[in-house]
Amino acid sequence: MEILLAKTAGFCFGVDRAVKLTYRLVEEGRKVATLGPLIHTHQCVADLAAKGVVTAGGVDELPPGYEVVIRSHGVPASVYDRLARQGQPVHDATCPFGAKIHRIAKEASEAGATLLIAGDRTHPEVQGIAGHTAGEVFIFADLAELKAWSGPANEQNALFVVAQTTFQVTKWLECSEFLKKAYTNARVFDTICSATWARQQEAEGLSQRCDLMVVIGGHHSSNTQKLAKVAAKHTRAVTVETADELDPAWFQGVRTVGVTAGASTPSSIIEEVLNKMSEEIRDDMSFEEMIEASMKTVYVGKVVKGIVTSVQPNEIQVDIGTKHTGIVRLSELTDDPSAKAEDLVKVGDELDLVVEKVNDQEGVDYLSKKKLESRKGMEEVAKACEEGTVMEGVVSEANKGGVVVLVKGVKVFVPRSQATMRRDEDYTQLVKKEVKLVITECAGRKIVGSINKVTAEENAAKREAFWQEVEVGKTYTGVVKSLTSYGAFVDIGGVDGLCHISELSWNRIKHPSEVLSVGDSIEVYVRDVDTETQKVSLGYKKAEDNPWEKLKNEYPIGSTFTAPVVSITKFGAFVRILPGVDGLVNISEIST
Repeated sequence: MEILLAKTAGFCFGVDRAVKLTYRLVEEGRKVATLGPLIHTHQCVADLAAKGVVTAGGVDELPPGYEVVIRSHGVPASVYDRLARQGQPVHDATCPFGAKIHRIAKEASEAGATLLIAGDRTHPEVQGIAGHTAGEVFIFADLAELKAWSGPANEQNALFVVAQTTFQVTKWLECSEFLKKAYTNARVFDTICSATWARQQEAEGLSQRCDLMVVIGGHHSSNTQKLAKVAAKHTRAVTVETADELDPAWFQGVRTVGVTAGASTPSSIIEEVLNKMSEEIRDDMSFEEMIEASMKTVYVGKVVKGIVTSVQPNEIQVDIGTKHTGIVRLSELTDDPSAKAEDLVKVGDELDLVVEKVNDQEGVDYLSKKKLESRKGMEEVAKACEEGTVMEGVVSEANKGGVVVLVKGVKVFVPRSQATMRRDEDYTQLVKKEVKLVITECAGRKIVGSINKVTAEENAAKREAFWQEVEVGKTYTGVVKSLTSYGAFVDIGGVDGLCHISELSWNRIKHPSEVLSVGDSIEVYVRDVDTETQKVSLGYKKAEDNPWEKLKNEYPIGSTFTAPVVSITKFGAFVRILPGVDGLVNISEIST
């Protein structure tokens, strides 16, 4: 019998963050109380209790003098208000995905909209979400309950729709599709945690290859029960909270068993379950041998290492340690349509890949490097969203709404208003450029960022330095940001200076576009500075290009030269000496 352990099994980053925070407070000698069980794992809660952590059923049960930890599920707004009135120190470990839903609920309240929540109405996370809006709330568990809802009395009222972070993905897709068709005024927010998406997707792929699925987690854990339901669609599935609940009878006649775990299941419990399965069920193979054997089995969603054996224009072939040939299409190797496979990898390179499709008949496994990078990058992006960390990426495309930035393999949408500092600035020029941005929203597959927030901060620092150093006559290399009928605005380091049309050329011009284009890098000098209004006047035309100076230097009195006639009058003819300088030949000097 083979044992296949899901890559995503165990703590999600939100639960891990809450648990680490609580243990750290205990280690620092603080008196700690949690509002409700910290996680749906009795063993972890019991261990914390043994260290002095109190589990309070509500605000009224909090012992005085204790610091309060709000668990990752979050709490209603009224609880924050009560805690503030009591003056107890609060450590908010609400999952960033949950906190995002709270903000949406507040927005729904401010808009006077009805809030629809897909989830379990008895779950603390759902109760917390509902507690952040003052408007009407409807909670539904599935499509049937949603269809049975009569809707708002006033059809003009907007609907805000969110999902519990651990809601079953397939159910959510059904419900959101129905809402978009049935209610044109519905704003549907994809709020299922990205870790939940990945966990359920892997559980579904793994269950299709196994005779039995063992799901480890608390019997009261929402995401654990949903994993079991997802797995049960394809095979027999059982849930256990500890290794003691394993029943040897389950494994009779089973050739392959898959193991996954809920987001609140500690790795120590997962290891205990695997060890007991090894000891009691398999006497002829050690646990290590079982794991090694499982590594040779390939299934959709599994992460593998591949050695490049062949590089072709549109794909590469890799050896993943099985009889199957591993193929990575160029489109799954990179997002750059102009890239060539031979420029990206060479024979002998080792790559981390994820299995996309298994074709046993042809003996081929289709793999992806992009999707694995996206999966890893998703955790980094979610963490950056929570902490406000500045990230770097490359703009891969532009559309009517804004630009798409590839960050750690994750596509981040930046709205047009957040892409550039000016409305009239051409944001499409960002394509293929490296940019810095902050992640402002990370909910499920909806990831939004802002470039100009970073640009604004950088410009503020540049402006401060500029005003400390600026002086008349100083030269700067700037970038033309916009053109008007009266001149050009040039960015000279976080500050836009105006170069008047008269300062652009020694020749007469009707519009600055005759000389410059937006995006040009030019050298300018400071003509005047007003520190009170913080305005800068710039010059562009050079003194050495002054046609009158050229006239003095190149055409001294007595010079003989040929010049074209540009106009004729009664009193003589005008000839062009230099661009911008015409000379008069008096009628008396034209002929004898």
